[in-house]
Amino acid sequence: MGIFEDDDDDYGDYRDDFMGRTPKSSYFEIARTANQNVVETELEAVFRRLAVAERMLEERGLADEHEREISATMIDKDIDDRTATVFIDLVASIVTKCE
Repeated sequence: MGIFEDDDDDYGDYRDDFMGRTPKSSYFEIARTANQNVVETELEAVFRRLAVAERMLEERGLADEHEREISATMIDKDIDDRTATVFIDLVASIVTKCE
C-alpha cells in the first residue's frame, strides 16, 4: 500500500494508480489533451465551489480563521487526501464529458 491511506476507500489507493501517476499529474495530463471547452467548464465549476465556500466563511465571520488554517495545514494528510480527491473528481468529470 502507498504512503497515503484513504479511510473510506472510495478510490482505493489512488497514490499508486495503475500507471504510477498521482491524481494531480493525471489531471494535468488529461487537461492538456482533452477538449479545452470541457476542461475550462469543469475548472470553472471547481473555482465556483471555492468561491461559494469562501463567501459562506466570510458571512459567518470565519475568513480570518480559514486563512490561519490554510497556513497551519501546509503539511496535512487529510488536506492532501481531500486535494487528491478534488483532482480525481475533476479528471473523472472531464473524461466522462469528453467521451
